[in-house]
Amino acid sequence: MIDLNHHISNYLYHCKNHKTLSPHSLKAYSIDLRQFMEFMKTTNGELNRDNLSDFIAEMHKRYKPKSAKRKIASVKAFCNYLFFEGIVDNDPFARIQLRFKEPFVLPKTIPLSVISALFEKMYGDLHKETNTSKQLNRIIRDIAVLELLFATGVRVSELCSLKAEDVDLLYGTVKINGKGSKERVVYIGNHEVIAALKKYKQLKDTSAGNSPQVFFFENKCHHPMSEQSVRYMIDNYADQAGISQHLTPHMFRHSFATLLMEEGVDTRYIQKLLGHSSIVTTQIYTHVATSQQKEILTVKHPRNKLSLK
Repeated sequence: MIDLNHHISNYLYHCKNHKTLSPHSLKAYSIDLRQFMEFMKTTNGELNRDNLSDFIAEMHKRYKPKSAKRKIASVKAFCNYLFFEGIVDNDPFARIQLRFKEPFVLPKTIPLSVISALFEKMYGDLHKETNTSKQLNRIIRDIAVLELLFATGVRVSELCSLKAEDVDLLYGTVKINGKGSKERVVYIGNHEVIAALKKYKQLKDTSAGNSPQVFFFENKCHHPMSEQSVRYMIDNYADQAGISQHLTPHMFRHSFATLLMEEGVDTRYIQKLLGHSSIVTTQIYTHVATSQQKEILTVKHPRNKLSLK
């Protein structure tokens, strides 16, 4: 019987320092493996096929397919590590068949009219004469955040971890450090977006003085802006704009991809812009575009104007 607590700690250290996983991935691995350890306490503690099969069944019983799949994958990767390091003689997952039936769920997008209403609200607030200096600074930052989210399709985690040096407003490029430490560069072709980012950067440079600027979006303590702050900011403006649809940062990413798809942009270009490792991941937006094509052709096709007797 192996000491799971000890080996899980070593494995998480390995993931952080050798596999260089993101903080999000490390957190997920930690939660999943600690949960696995708690489950193993209810068994004889042996890392064998029977116990793992029971764990898999328990995950399917308690969680939705996507969550169960992730948790099982975390444990499988951990077992593979134990075998590779010679801690166990056999990979206990080797003789277990894993089958997942995930429901096909289309990504949630935001209609362009709703995005427009959100921007109109924010830019309207920017020009209020009653704004205090603090309120004005916050609005300038919020506009820059939202403009960059929609302009690049960046993940909120990627946006919050952007370094000051990653945003080149002279050439209009943003270097994004994505999943698996993969870098991609996204070009910003809209002058209004560039103007919003420049306005925020000028404000930031003035307030920072001689303080070193590490992150592009920083809070007053010069720490990176938190993902929760971005979510709260979007909720706040949506509420003020009278938008009933619940909006999330990731929905801007989905909308970015879907709207480009509708404009006829090749899927492989969108794949590179989003930083997807596989084209299969990007192709989900084809289904979204197809569903909207159906709506357009049903409602707006010129054949509807023909009245034949």
